[in-house]
Amino acid sequence: GRSITMKPSMMESLLGLLRIRVKRGVNLAVRDLNSSDPYVVVKMGKQKLKTRVIYNDVNPEWNEDLTLSVTDPNLKVLLTVYDHDTFTKDDKMGDAEFEIKPYINALTMHLQDLPCGTIVTTVQPSRDNCLAEGSRIIWSDGKLIQEIVLRLKHVECGEVEVQLQWIDLPGSKGL
Repeated sequence: GRSITMKPSMMESLLGLLRIRVKRGVNLAVRDLNSSDPYVVVKMGKQKLKTRVIYNDVNPEWNEDLTLSVTDPNLKVLLTVYDHDTFTKDDKMGDAEFEIKPYINALTMHLQDLPCGTIVTTVQPSRDNCLAEGSRIIWSDGKLIQEIVLRLKHVECGEVEVQLQWIDLPGSKGL
């Protein structure tokens, strides 16, 4: 494959990398006879990444890391679940959107040496977000992570659990 070379201008505007761990799906919609073959697509701006397909499972455990370059903290992440079909177009099994702003804001506090498990802030579910429950930003093993449970929209059921982690890139603008 081709190697990615970052243009200097790109590095100057790059805040860092957001690693989205797509943990698992819970009670996803059935799209085939009695199950589904789900995978997740994550989009932010022009970037688009996807997980592997897990066959015959409406409670899939992906535990897969997808890494996005962040230049604008105001962009939202759109997560869509698809059912993989061999011969026809893959069916959508719902989508959800989440903001990375609260997490970025917590990162810019430059916290240090907190006890492991300290909850720095909690983003509450509201009509304006897709959170199934309060989303905690936690200090864990020397770094800040955010745990998110998304309730999928445009579908009869299903939730997806993800975790955010930040990666600082040497040479980038940084936070």
